[in-house]
Amino acid sequence: MSLQPHKVARIFEVRGSEHKTSFETLTFFAKLPQLIIGIFMYNSMLVFHIISMVSWFAVLFYLPRLFVYHTENSANQGFLDVITIMEMKIYRYIGVPAFWATLLSGISLILMYPTNIFSTGGWLHAKLTLVAILTSYFFSLGHYRLKLIDNATYKSGKFFRIYNEVPTLLLIGIVILVIVKPF
Repeated sequence: MSLQPHKVARIFEVRGSEHKTSFETLTFFAKLPQLIIGIFMYNSMLVFHIISMVSWFAVLFYLPRLFVYHTENSANQGFLDVITIMEMKIYRYIGVPAFWATLLSGISLILMYPTNIFSTGGWLHAKLTLVAILTSYFFSLGHYRLKLIDNATYKSGKFFRIYNEVPTLLLIGIVILVIVKPF
Protein backbone atom coordinates (compact mmCIF):
# COMPACT_ATOMS: atom_id res chain seq x y z
CA MET A 1 0.00 0.00 0.00
CA SER A 2 1.51 3.32 -1.03
CA LEU A 3 0.85 6.69 0.51
CA GLN A 4 -0.87 9.16 -1.73
CA PRO A 5 0.29 12.80 -1.80
CA HIS A 6 -2.85 14.29 -0.25
CA LYS A 7 -2.75 11.76 2.61
CA VAL A 8 0.94 12.44 3.28
CA ALA A 9 0.30 16.18 3.38
CA ARG A 10 -2.61 15.64 5.82
CA ILE A 11 -0.37 13.63 8.17
CA PHE A 12 1.98 16.60 8.56
CA GLU A 13 -0.77 19.18 8.88
CA VAL A 14 -0.17 21.52 11.80
CA ARG A 15 -3.33 21.75 13.89
CA GLY A 16 -4.47 25.15 14.95
CA SER A 17 -2.44 26.86 12.25
CA GLU A 18 -3.02 27.81 8.67
CA HIS A 19 0.42 26.45 7.71
CA LYS A 20 0.43 23.08 6.00
CA THR A 21 3.55 21.24 4.87
CA SER A 22 3.29 20.69 1.14
CA PHE A 23 4.02 17.45 -0.60
CA GLU A 24 6.78 19.19 -2.58
CA THR A 25 8.61 20.05 0.63
CA LEU A 26 8.31 16.47 1.83
CA THR A 27 9.57 15.20 -1.51
CA PHE A 28 12.56 17.53 -1.27
CA PHE A 29 13.45 16.29 2.22
CA ALA A 30 12.97 12.69 1.13
CA LYS A 31 15.45 13.25 -1.69
CA LEU A 32 17.87 15.28 0.44
CA PRO A 33 20.17 12.33 1.30
CA GLN A 34 20.45 11.48 -2.40
CA LEU A 35 21.19 15.12 -3.17
CA ILE A 36 23.91 15.30 -0.51
CA ILE A 37 25.49 12.05 -1.75
CA GLY A 38 25.31 13.35 -5.34
CA ILE A 39 27.01 16.62 -4.39
CA PHE A 40 29.70 14.73 -2.45
CA MET A 41 30.32 12.39 -5.40
CA TYR A 42 30.46 15.30 -7.87
CA ASN A 43 32.89 17.24 -5.67
CA SER A 44 35.03 14.14 -5.12
CA MET A 45 35.20 13.58 -8.87
CA LEU A 46 36.05 17.25 -9.38
CA VAL A 47 38.96 16.97 -6.92
CA PHE A 48 40.19 13.83 -8.71
CA HIS A 49 39.87 15.62 -12.08
CA ILE A 50 41.92 18.59 -10.90
CA ILE A 51 44.65 16.38 -9.40
CA SER A 52 44.78 14.31 -12.61
CA MET A 53 44.95 17.44 -14.71
CA VAL A 54 47.83 18.84 -12.65
CA SER A 55 49.73 15.56 -13.07
CA TRP A 56 49.06 15.57 -16.82
CA PHE A 57 50.22 19.17 -17.16
CA ALA A 58 53.41 18.38 -15.27
CA VAL A 59 54.23 16.00 -18.13
CA LEU A 60 53.10 18.49 -20.77
CA PHE A 61 55.42 21.13 -19.32
CA TYR A 62 58.43 18.92 -18.58
CA LEU A 63 58.68 16.52 -21.52
CA PRO A 64 59.40 19.19 -24.18
CA ARG A 65 62.12 20.58 -21.90
CA LEU A 66 63.71 17.12 -21.89
CA PHE A 67 63.50 17.15 -25.68
CA VAL A 68 65.49 20.42 -25.66
CA TYR A 69 68.22 18.75 -23.59
CA HIS A 70 68.06 15.67 -25.83
CA THR A 71 68.62 17.63 -29.04
CA GLU A 72 71.25 19.98 -27.62
CA ASN A 73 73.35 17.14 -26.17
CA SER A 74 73.19 14.74 -29.11
CA ALA A 75 76.96 14.20 -29.05
CA ASN A 76 76.95 12.80 -25.50
CA GLN A 77 75.76 9.19 -25.85
CA GLY A 78 75.77 8.54 -22.09
CA PHE A 79 73.50 11.52 -21.54
CA LEU A 80 71.23 10.42 -24.40
CA ASP A 81 70.86 6.97 -22.85
CA VAL A 82 69.73 8.47 -19.54
CA ILE A 83 67.44 11.13 -21.01
CA THR A 84 65.77 8.62 -23.35
CA ILE A 85 64.84 6.46 -20.36
CA MET A 86 63.57 9.52 -18.50
CA GLU A 87 61.43 10.58 -21.48
CA MET A 88 59.95 7.10 -21.80
CA LYS A 89 59.12 6.78 -18.10
CA ILE A 90 57.62 10.25 -17.82
CA TYR A 91 55.47 9.78 -20.92
CA ARG A 92 54.42 6.17 -20.36
CA TYR A 93 54.17 5.91 -16.57
CA ILE A 94 52.99 9.40 -15.64
CA GLY A 95 51.63 11.06 -18.78
CA VAL A 96 49.45 8.31 -20.21
CA PRO A 97 47.74 7.38 -16.90
CA ALA A 98 47.26 11.06 -16.01
CA PHE A 99 45.80 11.73 -19.46
CA TRP A 100 43.27 8.91 -19.13
CA ALA A 101 42.40 9.87 -15.56
CA THR A 102 41.81 13.47 -16.64
CA LEU A 103 39.76 12.46 -19.66
CA LEU A 104 37.59 9.90 -17.87
CA SER A 105 37.00 12.08 -14.82
CA GLY A 106 36.08 14.99 -17.11
CA ILE A 107 33.55 12.83 -18.94
CA SER A 108 32.20 11.67 -15.57
CA LEU A 109 31.76 15.27 -14.45
CA ILE A 110 29.78 16.06 -17.59
CA LEU A 111 27.56 13.02 -17.05
CA MET A 112 27.08 13.77 -13.33
CA TYR A 113 26.08 17.39 -13.90
CA PRO A 114 22.45 17.77 -12.73
CA THR A 115 21.24 19.52 -15.88
CA ASN A 116 22.32 19.50 -19.50
CA ILE A 117 25.67 21.25 -19.14
CA PHE A 118 25.92 21.78 -22.89
CA SER A 119 23.01 24.22 -22.68
CA THR A 120 24.82 26.47 -20.17
CA GLY A 121 26.63 28.37 -22.92
CA GLY A 122 29.36 28.06 -25.49
CA TRP A 123 32.17 28.11 -22.93
CA LEU A 124 32.10 24.31 -22.57
CA HIS A 125 32.27 23.79 -26.32
CA ALA A 126 35.26 26.12 -26.50
CA LYS A 127 36.93 24.37 -23.54
CA LEU A 128 36.42 20.94 -25.10
CA THR A 129 37.92 22.25 -28.35
CA LEU A 130 41.03 23.40 -26.44
CA VAL A 131 41.15 20.03 -24.65
CA ALA A 132 41.03 18.27 -28.05
CA ILE A 133 43.98 20.42 -29.21
CA LEU A 134 45.79 19.63 -25.96
CA THR A 135 45.15 15.91 -26.49
CA SER A 136 46.66 16.14 -29.97
CA TYR A 137 49.61 17.99 -28.49
CA PHE A 138 50.10 15.23 -25.90
CA PHE A 139 50.14 12.49 -28.52
CA SER A 140 52.49 14.58 -30.66
CA LEU A 141 54.92 14.49 -27.71
CA GLY A 142 54.82 10.69 -27.92
CA HIS A 143 55.53 10.94 -31.64
CA TYR A 144 58.50 13.28 -31.11
CA ARG A 145 59.81 11.04 -28.33
CA LEU A 146 59.96 8.07 -30.70
CA LYS A 147 61.54 10.17 -33.47
CA LEU A 148 64.23 11.45 -31.08
CA ILE A 149 65.22 7.88 -30.21
CA ASP A 150 66.14 7.31 -33.85
CA ASN A 151 67.64 10.72 -34.55
CA ALA A 152 68.62 13.14 -31.79
CA THR A 153 68.72 16.08 -34.22
CA TYR A 154 65.22 15.47 -35.62
CA LYS A 155 64.12 18.96 -34.49
CA SER A 156 66.12 21.80 -32.99
CA GLY A 157 66.26 22.81 -29.36
CA LYS A 158 64.70 26.12 -30.36
CA PHE A 159 61.73 24.30 -31.89
CA PHE A 160 61.08 22.42 -28.64
CA ARG A 161 61.51 25.61 -26.57
CA ILE A 162 58.74 27.25 -28.60
CA TYR A 163 56.67 24.04 -28.68
CA ASN A 164 56.90 23.96 -24.88
CA GLU A 165 54.75 27.12 -24.70
CA VAL A 166 51.70 25.53 -26.33
CA PRO A 167 50.31 23.88 -23.15
CA THR A 168 50.76 27.13 -21.22
CA LEU A 169 48.62 29.05 -23.69
CA LEU A 170 46.00 26.30 -23.77
CA LEU A 171 45.92 26.11 -19.97
CA ILE A 172 45.33 29.87 -19.72
CA GLY A 173 42.47 29.60 -22.18
CA ILE A 174 40.91 26.59 -20.43
CA VAL A 175 41.09 28.18 -16.97
CA ILE A 176 39.56 31.44 -18.20
CA LEU A 177 36.73 29.55 -19.91
CA VAL A 178 35.95 27.42 -16.83
CA ILE A 179 36.14 30.22 -14.26
CA VAL A 180 34.77 33.23 -16.18
CA LYS A 181 32.41 31.39 -18.58
CA PRO A 182 32.48 34.38 -20.95
CA PHE A 183 29.80 33.02 -23.29
